[in-house]
Formats: sequence, C-alpha cells, structure tokens
Amino acid sequence: MLSPEIRKKIRSIEIRTSRMVSDVLAGQYRSAFKGRGMEFEEVRPYMFGDDVRSIDWNVSARAGEPHVKVFREERELTVMLAVDLSRSLAMGTRSELKRELVAEIAATLAFSAIRSNDRVGMLLFTDRIEAIVPPKKGARHVLRIVRDLLAFTPQGRGTDIARALDELNASLSKRTVVCVISDFLAPAQAKPWEGALARLRRRHDVIPIIVTDARERELPDVGIIDLEDLETGEVRAYDSSSRWVREGWAEVAEDRAQTRDRLFRKAKTEPLLLETGVDFLAPLRAYFSRREARRSR
Repeated sequence: MLSPEIRKKIRSIEIRTSRMVSDVLAGQYRSAFKGRGMEFEEVRPYMFGDDVRSIDWNVSARAGEPHVKVFREERELTVMLAVDLSRSLAMGTRSELKRELVAEIAATLAFSAIRSNDRVGMLLFTDRIEAIVPPKKGARHVLRIVRDLLAFTPQGRGTDIARALDELNASLSKRTVVCVISDFLAPAQAKPWEGALARLRRRHDVIPIIVTDARERELPDVGIIDLEDLETGEVRAYDSSSRWVREGWAEVAEDRAQTRDRLFRKAKTEPLLLETGVDFLAPLRAYFSRREARRSR
C-alpha cells in the first residue's frame, strides 16, 4: 500500500515530466536515438537530388525511366533504465535527494520513450540485482516504473555497477538503449565497472547518467561535524572550520571525478552529469543535441 506522500510524489513527477516531454523534449528524443535498421518501403520514379546509388536498375529497365528504392527507418526501440538504489543515493543538500533526482530523470526518459511508441523497462540494482521490470509500452506501465523508483525498498546497501551491466549484457537479446543512472560511487573493493560498460556498449547504445550533489565536492565551514558513509555505516568526525580539511575534501572529490571520467573515456562512452537542486532539462537537451549531431555526420 502506497503512502499518501509517495502517491503525491508520483503525481508530481508525472505532471512535471509529462509537461517537459510535451513542451520541450518532443522530437529531440526521436532524433537522438537510432532505430533498429532500415526497412524497404517502396520504389518510386527518380527525382532530382536523389542518390543515384539508390536506383533500382531492374525496375528502371522495365519502366523505361529511372526508379529508386525508398527505405524508412524501423523506429521502434527498447529502452532499459538501469537504476542505482544504493544507500549513497539517499543524500541530498539542495532541495532534493539524489534518489529523487534519479526518479525524475528516469520518468522523463520513460515518458519520452512511450511518446515515441517505444518499449521501456527497468533494472534496479545495489550491490545485487534488486528487481527487473520487463519492457512494455503504455502510460500505466511508466507509472508503475515511477512507483517502483520511489517506493521500492532495496535489500542491499552497497553498489556493484559491473554486476548490473553484465546482467543486462547477458539478458538483452536485441539492440537496446540502456540508460545507466547512478552516482557511480562504488567502493574501492568493488569489481571495476569500465570493462562491463565497454562490453555492453559493443552490443547496445549505452548512456551513463551521473547524479551528484554539491556537498560531495565542497565541505561547508560549520565546525566539527559527524559524517556517515551511507553504504558502510561508518561515521567519522571532520573539523570543517579547518581550511586544510575543506581543501583536502575538495581534492579527494576532484581525484575521484577524474578517475571516473578516465574510466568513461576508456570505455569510449560519454556520460551526462546532473546535480541535485539544478534543473536537468537544459543539460539533457544539450546531450540529445550532441547525439543528433553525431548521428547526422
């Protein structure tokens, strides 16, 4: 049974994301993602400007004039949302938790998919595979996805991105658009994920989406504070009034980000970086535009 608070959040996300898809993202989603291939549609008379390589010489000989083959893109796609629900997503210092941002991003992508008559499914993961929602079409199905994103209680605390990616690589038979939404804060002892990402990318269209919070980079000057590692439960005290402590915090965060970005380059995948408390629509549109520009080259 969903609580009134969860129901209210689901409705709020439905209204906001539906409006964004209708008013702003319409068309960009379709342009940014390729269909599964080209399908023969018809043969018609040659017109000025047609590519001569598309001329059907057999039909042209019978008709006594040039005819060309016309193909159309087979549009229907399958979109899989691989969503991180580890405990590190349960933090946020700018009006929303990272998990709430994750839910809104995933809902926006899901509504975009069904508006284009694509199928959408979801894999939820922590340090294990928590749940799999098979791809389907329809608004009711998307609302089920949003409900699970907000109300699902995971069993695990940690993060194993490689395991989730390998599960998708083993289970997806047809080419799929895979959106991996995570803070990519895996513990040092976790299995490296860049190899799994590269393997998945060879067969599928992979979009990594990184969610962050400003406090992961900047420690405010508020005196001595206790901070908990949400995935391990370890609590440590920090003297945030010390400039040395604050600068050390920022340096560690910068090193972590550089290592993460290096792994994405190694896997030849461009991530999208989004932050809590900041409207993600403009970065998402820019990301779609870059994909469309690469596609048209």
